[in-house]
Order: sequence, then structure tokens, then C-alpha cells
Amino acid sequence: MTRALSAFAVFVFAFGSMQVAAQVNPYKEGTPGVTGYRSEVMAEVMVQEDKLTRLAEAIPAEKYTWRPSADTRSFAEVFLHISAANYNLYKLVGTPAPTSIDIKNLEKSTTDKTKVVATLRDSFAHAKQAIKAMPDVDLEKSMDWFGGKNTERGILLFIVRHTAEHLGQSIAYARVAGIVPPWTEDAQKKQSEKK
Repeated sequence: MTRALSAFAVFVFAFGSMQVAAQVNPYKEGTPGVTGYRSEVMAEVMVQEDKLTRLAEAIPAEKYTWRPSADTRSFAEVFLHISAANYNLYKLVGTPAPTSIDIKNLEKSTTDKTKVVATLRDSFAHAKQAIKAMPDVDLEKSMDWFGGKNTERGILLFIVRHTAEHLGQSIAYARVAGIVPPWTEDAQKKQSEKK
């Protein structure tokens, strides 16, 4: 029994160390396939993807329908709203959503954790591909935007801001629901190891 517990402890420690080491750091590791402004956007998208998917994975499946009040989105709806935006907004810079995605109904399409996490991951893959496919010369292209004008550069900035807003929302939801974000747990573990 002691040997089994020791082996389990080693596994947990090793797995936990892999998780910490696996955090995405595009500022150190780079953003393959893009340079310049698109690289800066890609870095933010990669960080957001990492945090959102890690948080989505940390939330228990039974909490996916939880919402702080009746007039707010549930965990599932927030993650699917981000996914819908990743599919919908990048069409403005030249990459339409796959025809198999029902963007209009995506936000309320499921509360199944496995499906929500997969949809979130797929939507970020779509976003990163869209950033890679966008030519630098298109960054200054102008388009109509909420009664005014914006450039494709500005659209990318809007997309990053939108996702960051919902990342913050998800973190607040998690803390209210008693869920510690994984990166906070990582920092707490590192701190306790130093003591």
C-alpha cells in the first residue's frame, strides 16, 4: 500500500511539474508563421487560448450550467460565446468560418464539458490559422465598423480585447464558484515548494 501511494505521489508530482512547464509563453518561444503586428496579436491569442482552455478543463462538468445570476451567461455559454467570436470575427480579416459551424446557435448548443472544450480548442485553431493567412499588406485595409471606419489591424485588436474581456469574466465566475484558476494553483505550488 505504501509503495502504491509513493508511486502515485511521484506521478502526481511529475504530472504537476509537466503542467507548469507546459504553460504557453509566446514571448519567449515565438509565434511560428507570423511576424510583426500579426505576431503580437498571435502571442495574445496563444496566451488567451492557454488560459481559457486550462480554466475550461479545471471546471467540473456539473458546473458548466452554473451562472452567477439568471441574466448572465453560464460557464458553457461564455466559452461557446468566445468560440463563436473566434469563428465569426475572423471572417472580417479574410477567413470565414467553416460551413459546418452554426455560429448563430453555437452559444447555446451544448453544456457538455467535453464538447465545449473541444469547440473552444477548435475555434482557437481557426483563429490562429486566420492570423497566419492574413497578409501584412491587409492590415491597413479599411472597412465600415459600427457606423464608422476601422482597419483590419483594428479588427484584430478588437478581437483580442473581446476575448480578454471574457477571459476576465470566466476567471471571476470561477472564483465566485470556488474554483481556483490553474495558473494560480501553479503559483501557489511553486510558492509552497520554496518554503
